[in-house]
Amino acid sequence: MQSNHQEMKQLAAASSSSRENLYAGIHKALRAVMTDTLLAVGRADPSDPQDVADASGRVSALMDLCAAHVQHEDTFVHPAIEARTPGVCSEVAQDHVEHLHHIECLRAAAQQLPGLDATLRQGALHALYLELSLFVADNLQHMHLEETRHNAALWSAYTDAELRGIHDALVATIEPADMMQVMRWMLPQMHALERLQVLGGMRQGAPAPVFQAVLDAVQPHLSLRDWAKLTQGLGLPAVPGLVETV
Repeated sequence: MQSNHQEMKQLAAASSSSRENLYAGIHKALRAVMTDTLLAVGRADPSDPQDVADASGRVSALMDLCAAHVQHEDTFVHPAIEARTPGVCSEVAQDHVEHLHHIECLRAAAQQLPGLDATLRQGALHALYLELSLFVADNLQHMHLEETRHNAALWSAYTDAELRGIHDALVATIEPADMMQVMRWMLPQMHALERLQVLGGMRQGAPAPVFQAVLDAVQPHLSLRDWAKLTQGLGLPAVPGLVETV
C-alpha cells in the first residue's frame, strides 16, 4: 500500500476533521500494544525461562485483544457501514477472516513456547517474532484502510450523534478488566486534547473509584509534562492518587 503526495494531502485534511472518529483511539492503542509486544518478543532471552514465559503471555494477551477488536468491528461497525454504503466492507471483511486465522496460529505458537525443550526455544522464539512481525505489518495497513475508506463512508452516511450511539453500544459490551487494558494502551498514545476529552467524559459518567483506577493505571505511562496537562485540564491536583470526587 502506497500513498502519493495528493493522497497524503487528502489524508491530512481528513485527519483534521472534527467529526466523530470510531477508529482513532482504539487504533492508537492497537498500534502501541502491537509494536511494544513485537519489540518485547524480539529482545526476549531464549535461555531465560522467565523471558520466554513473559513473551508467551504477552503474545497471547495481544491475540485476545485483537480477536475481541475484530468481533467488535464485525458486530457494530461493519453492519453500520454496510447498511448505508453497501459493499464498502468487502475487502476488510476478508481481512478479518484472515486475521482470525493468523491470531489462532500465533496464539498456539506462543502458548507452546514455554514447554519446549531448551534446545528448541531459540528457533521457536525467533520464528514467533518473524510471524508476529508480519501480523503487525498487515494490521498496520488494515487500520490505515479503515481510518480512511471506512471513515469516509461513515461520515458520509451518519451524523456524529449516530456515530456516538454506535460507539456507546460497542463500549457497553466490553468487560471492565478489558476496558482497563484498552485504556492503559490508548490514553498514553493520545495527544493531550484527545486524552482530556476521553477522561473528561469518563469523569462525568463513571463512578469516582473507576475514574481513579483509570488515572492510577495511566499515570505511570505519561510523561510529567503530559500528566501536568491532564491534571490541569481536569482541574485535579497534580500529585498522583489525589483526585477530588465530583
